[in-house]
Amino acid sequence: MAGSDPRVRDAGPARLDPLIPDGLGALLAGTANVIMQLALPPVGYGVLESPVEAGQVTRHPLRRFRTTFCYLAVALLGTDDERARYRDAVNEVHRFVRSKPGSPVPYNAFDPHLQLWVAACLYYGAVDLYERMHGPMPDADAFYRRAIRFGTTLQVPPELWPPDRAAFAAYWAAAAQRTAIDEPVRAYLDDLAHLRHLPFVPPPVARFTAWVTTGFLPPRFRAHMGWTWSARDERRFAALMRRVGAVQRHVPTAVRRFPFNAFLWDLRLRIRRSRPLL
Repeated sequence: MAGSDPRVRDAGPARLDPLIPDGLGALLAGTANVIMQLALPPVGYGVLESPVEAGQVTRHPLRRFRTTFCYLAVALLGTDDERARYRDAVNEVHRFVRSKPGSPVPYNAFDPHLQLWVAACLYYGAVDLYERMHGPMPDADAFYRRAIRFGTTLQVPPELWPPDRAAFAAYWAAAAQRTAIDEPVRAYLDDLAHLRHLPFVPPPVARFTAWVTTGFLPPRFRAHMGWTWSARDERRFAALMRRVGAVQRHVPTAVRRFPFNAFLWDLRLRIRRSRPLL
């Protein structure tokens, strides 16, 4: 896990509550987490071949952004009822996502083991982000217990979540060995990392976002993408994340939570007005 990484030793004091998600950090690390999720072939092809046009980031990037951040917000900060409602809404979409006879690999969006991998990536990424920005996470066991919601807000039964952080580390090591990225998925993810799904992105911005994405990826996943990363890149990236963390430690909680708090407010408004949640 990221907690054993020597890169975080001088990252500064950890004074922030990890149960309060950091919006800026999530924006920086989000694409890398998507790459990790889609590196499991059934998840990758499930996204690539999904017939749910409204959920495709290449066609509806803002809507996909909203639904993803809202899911994370309700999983970490929502009530039991809100998580149940969002799970039902996601289930309505997931019932269309299953492999066809010509699919390269079999998949079903209701497979709890595939959803466990997605939830595991979210947890791994949340810890890695926090430690890069602020140093060792305080009360890491409490955050791990909360992180089960990344899975149970989908279809992962509680008993499938590894019982403790040591068990998670063993699960992660084994599951990562099953990852691979075929060329169609790699091309999709490369476009995502370089913001090619968005109009009018200046090339320097696209290069920077791809560089940051590469920095958040563990070496195995960089290799899957065919991306290089030097010791100099690592030093520059570590320094950048320490600076971002230093800034975030001094902003008001409501600002640091944005846009998670905004999307949770939007979800609650949609529930009150009986509007679709996705």
